[in-house]
Amino acid sequence: MREREADMAVFQHSIDVMFQHCDPAGIVFYPRFFEMMNEVTERFFSDAVGWPFSRMHAIDRRGIPSVSARLDFHAPARLGEIMDWSMWLTRLGRSGATLAYAAEVTGRHVLSGEAAIVHTDLDAMSSLAWQAEVRSVLESHLEMAKEA
Repeated sequence: MREREADMAVFQHSIDVMFQHCDPAGIVFYPRFFEMMNEVTERFFSDAVGWPFSRMHAIDRRGIPSVSARLDFHAPARLGEIMDWSMWLTRLGRSGATLAYAAEVTGRHVLSGEAAIVHTDLDAMSSLAWQAEVRSVLESHLEMAKEA
């Protein structure tokens, strides 16, 4: 069984469920969850890594495109609720990483999932090794497998 390491950093971000996220039934339309997942990732790179997308893309000409993404839906999120997202890494490679996500609304588990990203040179459209300072922060959010 896998557990999150006690000293592993978990990134947290809250998102207000707004009308723009919802279908006519007043629940989040499932593609909007993927947009929220991307918002959590962008906020993580800005707030935790110190590498906002504005600099990453426009100045450094780097990106972290998702090469796969999956979400499992456990309960609806409704207009006016606040979704509390958690994100951590389950894998860190030379140029890629797997990000894990979970979201709750007042303790109710709404979703879980993951996305694989690749650090990319936007001009050459090829993968790049993580810079040492970025890798160091990513490692602090890496889940370690341990026996329960």
